[in-house]
Amino acid sequence: GERNRLLLARLFAKPANCLVLDEPTNDLDIETLELLEELLEEYTGTVFLVSHDRTFLDNVVTQVIVAEGQGQWREYVGGYSDWERVKALEPKAAAPAPAAPKAAPAPAPAAEAPAAATAKKVKLSYKEQRELEELPKLIASLEDEQALITAQLNAPDFYKTNPADARRINARYSEIDEQLMEALERWEQIEARARGDA
Repeated sequence: GERNRLLLARLFAKPANCLVLDEPTNDLDIETLELLEELLEEYTGTVFLVSHDRTFLDNVVTQVIVAEGQGQWREYVGGYSDWERVKALEPKAAAPAPAAPKAAPAPAPAAEAPAAATAKKVKLSYKEQRELEELPKLIASLEDEQALITAQLNAPDFYKTNPADARRINARYSEIDEQLMEALERWEQIEARARGDA
């Protein structure tokens, strides 16, 4: 445990804007794992992280990049559980498609499959395209404001010295939470529409 904490201290003592971590939770005791989570949450640079520890991933990551086969990589907003939820919805949308090729003669499915895949994609309106471009900025801005509020609320004497502010800031935190959920849902709706899932 001590050796791992020393390695983490050395790693985070050196300024860097990018970290690449491969299975960082292996051989860590709980105390060191919690320390690593805290350090990564406070880290301002980019972290590329590979881990089988799903709880750790949910606690730390804000985006998931997934290899989807055939050289395709895709980025999802949120943690590992968020990606699982999105992935669980996708097969349901794609499940009815295999029924159509079964009814056609053997040579036809190969020819029809690419046409069906391209026909599903929907061209977004100009407004939707602009919204799709602006939503990540809005989400990042809301998350930044929420992080600042969290830092204020976590100050040891904040509630004693500023009870009126505490109520107002807690209310703002709740507002941001709702706005974030709406923005994330809208972003997923537009992306699903662009993919032809909706």
